[in-house]
Amino acid sequence: MTTASAQAFFSTAAEVAGALIGLLFVAISVSPERILGPDASEIHSMRAAATLTAFTNALAIGLFGLVPGFHVGHTTTVVAILGLLFVAGAVMRLLPGVRAKRVVWTDLGFFLSLAVVFVIQLLAGLGLDRNGHDAGDLQTVCVLVIVCFLLGIGRTWELVGGQSARLSRLLIARLQAHQPPAEPDAGEEE
Repeated sequence: MTTASAQAFFSTAAEVAGALIGLLFVAISVSPERILGPDASEIHSMRAAATLTAFTNALAIGLFGLVPGFHVGHTTTVVAILGLLFVAGAVMRLLPGVRAKRVVWTDLGFFLSLAVVFVIQLLAGLGLDRNGHDAGDLQTVCVLVIVCFLLGIGRTWELVGGQSARLSRLLIARLQAHQPPAEPDAGEEE
């Protein structure tokens, strides 16, 4: 796989990223006071910014991957570094909220996910900078673009108030639904 052979992927990724960014702005406009207003939750505004970062990351890689003769490794490296700087800044901004118990540690999981994506992307970008014909690094970049879409879509769902479908919550709810009711102690009168 070469950058030239990935042209169709980059074209599609750029189109999808553009559409998702547009939909993110629609989602924000549905309840702007919750995300951007003076009473907005810290975590909601940072989730929106993180989602935009994930989609913009994918957009930049897709668009620069389409430029004839341009090496996508450079773009991948630069946007990964910018993404890591964003994540570090977001976590630092949210730490006072964690200390004040307005933000719980589990809310920062998305930022950890993004950090992992950006670290892997940075390594793949550096690999492409060293060897522009490394099919493995190029495939990694393409997969990470898809991961950015999926992470961003999940966060957008939460931004519009959609119910979280975390597997752990679903399993706990199922287990609790199938537990038999507790029997009263023998010493208690009914």
